[in-house]
Amino acid sequence: MTAPANLTAEIHAILEARHGDPFGFLGGHALPDGAIWVRTFQPKVHSVKVTARDGSGSWSLERVHPQGLFEGRTGLRDQAYDLEIQTLDGRTLRQADPYSFGTMLGDQDIYFFKEGTHQKLWDCLGAHLRTVGGVSGVLFAVWAPNARRVSVVGDFNHWDGRVNPMRNREGVWEIFIPGITELAHYKFEILGADGAVHLKSDPFAFFGQHGTQTASLVFNLDRYGWGDGEWMQKRAGQDLYHRPMSIYEVHLGSWKRIPEQKNRSKSYRELADDLIPYVKSLNFTHIELMPVSEHPFDGSWGYQVTGYFAPTSRFGNPDEFREFVDRCHQAGLGVILDWVPGHFPKDAFGLARFDGSCLYEHADPRQGEHQDWGTLIFNYGRAEVRNFLIANALYWLEEFHIDGLRVDAVASMLYLDYSRKPWAWVPNKYGGRENLEAIDFMRELNRLAYEQHPGCTIIAEESTAWPGVSKPTDAGGLGFGFKWNMGWMNDTLRYMEEDPVHRKYHHGEATFSMLYAYDENFILVLSHDEVVHGKGSLINKMPGDRWQKFANLRMFYGWMWAHPGKKLLFMGGEFGQWQEWSHERSLDWHLFMGEEHAALQKLVRDLNLLYTTRPALHALDHEGGGFQWLDASDGDHSIFAFLRQSACGDRVYCIINATPVPRKGYRVGVAGPGSYRELVNTDAPCYAGSGMVNPLPMPAGQTEWQGQPWSIVIDLPPLGVVWLGR
Repeated sequence: MTAPANLTAEIHAILEARHGDPFGFLGGHALPDGAIWVRTFQPKVHSVKVTARDGSGSWSLERVHPQGLFEGRTGLRDQAYDLEIQTLDGRTLRQADPYSFGTMLGDQDIYFFKEGTHQKLWDCLGAHLRTVGGVSGVLFAVWAPNARRVSVVGDFNHWDGRVNPMRNREGVWEIFIPGITELAHYKFEILGADGAVHLKSDPFAFFGQHGTQTASLVFNLDRYGWGDGEWMQKRAGQDLYHRPMSIYEVHLGSWKRIPEQKNRSKSYRELADDLIPYVKSLNFTHIELMPVSEHPFDGSWGYQVTGYFAPTSRFGNPDEFREFVDRCHQAGLGVILDWVPGHFPKDAFGLARFDGSCLYEHADPRQGEHQDWGTLIFNYGRAEVRNFLIANALYWLEEFHIDGLRVDAVASMLYLDYSRKPWAWVPNKYGGRENLEAIDFMRELNRLAYEQHPGCTIIAEESTAWPGVSKPTDAGGLGFGFKWNMGWMNDTLRYMEEDPVHRKYHHGEATFSMLYAYDENFILVLSHDEVVHGKGSLINKMPGDRWQKFANLRMFYGWMWAHPGKKLLFMGGEFGQWQEWSHERSLDWHLFMGEEHAALQKLVRDLNLLYTTRPALHALDHEGGGFQWLDASDGDHSIFAFLRQSACGDRVYCIINATPVPRKGYRVGVAGPGSYRELVNTDAPCYAGSGMVNPLPMPAGQTEWQGQPWSIVIDLPPLGVVWLGR
């Protein structure tokens, strides 16, 4: 019996990689008499046989096209067969036929994805090691609804898009390819809606190359054994709002490089050995990582993501990153990850025009492109795109035990006219500038994150006066746990950069933050953004000679750590890095040869210790009862004083002298009798100060002052901060 007639058009469609239904043509198909006809495309091979997996027989296929199309009648009783391939170099390969397998993805998976509610989307899309009917291989699945044809290409099929075209399931393309093992390199070759061929990395890849090589890699996420059970259990019951949170922000690639090995960055495991004990020794509670999602360009610092589900391979594989997080937890450190759902780059291998159409991004550049950044904007109104992003956030929380996500550039998502000319944006349906779809996306993200991962936190980097960023969604807020306090950062840095002789004219900038300190759950930040692009390092922002620069920075830290709000400091700030930060080199660790740098680091260590152990300094960070001005109006002397307190009665008094003039005999009001002592004096000799400290003990006298029934008299050091406690 011969093959069905008139197949020329379909054969050419296969050979030209434009066949829209390869499973309807390739594989095994029943003939009218019940026999099974098998057809396979195997370019650059000598011959092909079909062998029944139950041992009932073997049948040679006929080459019906010189490019490698084979077909023939077999005596198979079912679709359980292998292809026995003789290669041109004489080798024999035996593998199951990908086109002998039925559909793989569940109908419900596809339904929930199209609805936008598949909360474990990474379990079905992407590349997954599977065993089907006793056959091991990889299930590939990708969303490309406007594609005419999608193929998996890789090192297993010579990157030939004709070999493994996929099955279309309502815009989700799938194929199970037997014989592929872990770490196989692959991409998707897409014949797009525009008629062009696009070679794309897998949006759901767990592992990927970076830089100029951009293949995705098959990776098994199911084998890592976590050792942080105690941490995760405790985290689920903690209340972050009333606990200390002091964050060390890190760029993993430049924290500490290895000059003896061509200045390479440390691996995840090397960082676990070195970074974790360092951060722990400084008494920080959390590490915040600038984005680790895969990105091609080092100069983007990770903020132009192409692999949302893949920890960057610059430092190791996904399990090695898990080990880093695991060891942080076992050491008592939380891990916060910078996450970038606001935009993505235009790289041809990434999400841009993924299936030949504007799939992930808006088609209208007035909505779909950040002109300033040269990046594209997600279409938050599309259910599948929203699902992609929310599932990605949940993925990091679940699969990597991340304790919090800091959401980058929230303002750019909230406002349709963000950084745009008046004519270059599209109003919402009510004529306003609010991005209603993005707002709904953020609320859904926060609701699901907090529901599914108790004890985690989602932090907004949001620089405007948008109301209720960190208020619950059921109260009309966006539902974030915390918000970066950009206003405090800008005001205080501007104040600190003033020559002390002029600070009396800017006193309001030093005290203004308390007018809105409880509008949101704020984190006080001195982030990487303040030490790049010509802004100078923190120490170089300070006025005066070398001694005054260090004194000013010590004063600034003493003030910041006493101010209401959680804390964040970018790496290098703890020891007074002189140079601006650069992602291309290490921090200046050699500076520890200088006493002042080591002393500044000691101050940060001591401030963190007191902040984390004294309830007055953290328990009511977000409630008005935790703060009271003692004196906010002494602008003439650039002195301000306040009280921090907790519900349990712990009190810490903070007095700041922002001039280089010592103030002897300064009276401070206190709440009750007893002996007081300095908890911190930033001018102490151990911090490389001038040594103007107050003796112990300091008994309170019954003299009312600054609204308090008792008071003590102290000496205020120049450019110094004093914390007092009973």
